Amino acid sequence: MDEAALWRELDALAQAAVGLSEPNPRVACRLLLPDGRAFDGHTQAAGQAHAEVMALRAAQAAGADPRGATAYVTLEPCSHHGRTPPCCDALIAAGVARVVVAAIDPNPQVAGRGVQRLRAAGVQVDVLPADHPAARATRELNIGFWQRMRHGRPWVRMKVAASLDGTTALANGASQWITGEAARIDGHAWRRRAAALLTGIGTVHADDPRLDVRHVPTPRQPLRVVLDAQLTIKPEARILQPPGTVLVYTASDPDATAPQRQRLAQLGVTVIDRPAAAPAPGAPPQVDLLAVLHDLAAREVNELHIEAGAKLNASWWRAGLVDELLLYLAPRLLGPGQPLAALPALNRLDEGWTLRFVDVTPLGCDLRLRARPPGRCPL
Repeated sequence: MDEAALWRELDALAQAAVGLSEPNPRVACRLLLPDGRAFDGHTQAAGQAHAEVMALRAAQAAGADPRGATAYVTLEPCSHHGRTPPCCDALIAAGVARVVVAAIDPNPQVAGRGVQRLRAAGVQVDVLPADHPAARATRELNIGFWQRMRHGRPWVRMKVAASLDGTTALANGASQWITGEAARIDGHAWRRRAAALLTGIGTVHADDPRLDVRHVPTPRQPLRVVLDAQLTIKPEARILQPPGTVLVYTASDPDATAPQRQRLAQLGVTVIDRPAAAPAPGAPPQVDLLAVLHDLAAREVNELHIEAGAKLNASWWRAGLVDELLLYLAPRLLGPGQPLAALPALNRLDEGWTLRFVDVTPLGCDLRLRARPPGRCPL
């Protein structure tokens, strides 16, 4: 097998850690023995084995001796004691002769130390150039991990389903379903990828969403997050129901909302106080969005998936905090209704928000468009 094909297979293997390994990065390892046999592994759930250890275990289960092997790893082996021991120590102890690394770990606790430790033990280590397709694929697959390690906040992905003329709901609020089944299933796959799913209290009151992963298999439900500045969420709201964990961010007065807080606590909901942000003209009070992102990063959220209404969407865009737009377009015209985001009127075209397409994919009769602000791509 040529090396390009090997790295493509490892990228596909690392994809198996999506929805499983959070908050750890999605990593794959192939252990290639001198006799030509290969053993693979990918990162397991937090606190369980990393990719390198899984590959070594696969070799052990087959009765294979890993001494003299080459390990191909999509991300630098860790060198610190976290939830698990260092992976570079496991490779050294196994007698691996060479390690090929697709990308250096952006975690300040690693960041080249894994490579140094392996080399100090006499292991040959080769690191791919940053522009190598495998290095780019690793960063893309772990884009939220890179964002949190480098900038201290999650990668913010906003999902919207709309008609060709940009309508996300009719004037009467009807929006189910603008897009078809294939797009809805794909949307749930992107939900599964995220560590947290976020919406606003306006959407909770209007649509009563569950905001969970139902249409694709998942080993865990992402954290559900509601922005509710005045803490008016109803205890019977479907988003508060099991399974999964719910955070409600509020800027309300703790004393005035004490009874509501007690009811939510009885449901297992965590209420988090954050500062109020200056609302747009005519808009209700709002929780400071950047403060929310910093708190989610402290909770080790790598990717935040937003499904909200036009007003909250506009707030994220105005704050410059959207890293990626995930837009599903249906081949229909719906006329006046709710827009993608209730952005202010502009006087000049160059005042608008400029994006770059990174992917256009047909899904049934619909199109999935992914676009990012220029500063967000490439990594």
